[in-house]
Amino acid sequence: MAEVLLRHHLAMAGIEATVSSAGVYEGGAPATGHGITAMAARGLDLTNHRSRRMDEAMVERADLVIGMTREHVREAAVLDRDALAKTFTLKELVTLAEAVGPRDPAEPLAAYLNRVAATRVRSSLLGLGHNDALDVEDPVGRGRRDYEVTADLLDGLLHRVLELTFPSDVAQERTA
Repeated sequence: MAEVLLRHHLAMAGIEATVSSAGVYEGGAPATGHGITAMAARGLDLTNHRSRRMDEAMVERADLVIGMTREHVREAAVLDRDALAKTFTLKELVTLAEAVGPRDPAEPLAAYLNRVAATRVRSSLLGLGHNDALDVEDPVGRGRRDYEVTADLLDGLLHRVLELTFPSDVAQERTA
């Protein structure tokens, strides 16, 4: 759901980017029926989605890696030890970026992400002092309402990520 929502937000802001998703489990699974329904209610198609397992090449190619949980962030950092400065849970990215403030349009994305990452407590990735409220809970195995709640949460957080990381592009979207 996060992949299709982020792709949608980027397209609406006129930002060209490649968006893909991967996780820590074996790939090949289709989106759940509730996930497809939740996205269809937003006009987004998730019917052809198939899960993929995250690998080193994916992490290395990415300019930004957004995980739903600290487990995803740790896995990305294990695959590519240089990835930590560009890898965050979604809630962590929003929280830290709000504290740092929006990226100046002239600032390279990598420099901004380094500034944001510099404010993180690295031991939190190990579970020491980690705030579980910074993880997005997976609704798999739950009811449709749980998927809707998760979709609403993801939608709002991803919009906020764009406001903070691509502020001029999002501002242009609002005036267009």
